Amino acid sequence: MWPALARAYRWVERTAAILKNEPGLDAAGVRRRLAALLAALVRWTHRRHRGVLRQALAHFLLETRRYWKGLFHCYDVPDLPRTDNDLEHLFGTCRYHERRASGRVRGSAGLVVRGAVRLPAIASAHLLPALDATHLAPGDLDDWRRLRAQLQQRRIPRIMGRRFRADPDAYLRGIEEELRPYLPV
Repeated sequence: MWPALARAYRWVERTAAILKNEPGLDAAGVRRRLAALLAALVRWTHRRHRGVLRQALAHFLLETRRYWKGLFHCYDVPDLPRTDNDLEHLFGTCRYHERRASGRVRGSAGLVVRGAVRLPAIASAHLLPALDATHLAPGDLDDWRRLRAQLQQRRIPRIMGRRFRADPDAYLRGIEEELRPYLPV
């Protein structure tokens, strides 16, 4: 089985070399080169191999086909990274700091509710060496007020849910008292 594995590894290396795109081709050129390589890989796999190696290569082909549509955007858009590793690292850092600050194992629900504010704040704190007042002041006060109102609207259902869980009877009594004037006598 070793010669087949060595050959399969060379196929993976060739795939990586095509995706690295040292010749500087556009997306169509990279797509053509990779499609030709994968077609050769399919022919080679069907002719010669059975068993585990064939299953592994079939899985590789399936995953490549699954990601095919979005695999080549980075070659047409300048400065678009080929992987999302940096973005995943940023989100991981946000989760880490959120868990560390709250003492919880899981991230807080506030990160979901206020994520539109917290994630950029955490990201800018890591990207900018020192923040001063010019960085912190809102650029457009109307946008800032709209964002604050939106965050408050997301917060209200969470507050109501917490009040209900704390004392369901009192919560329901309060709703009844508020609705009593509107009920027919």
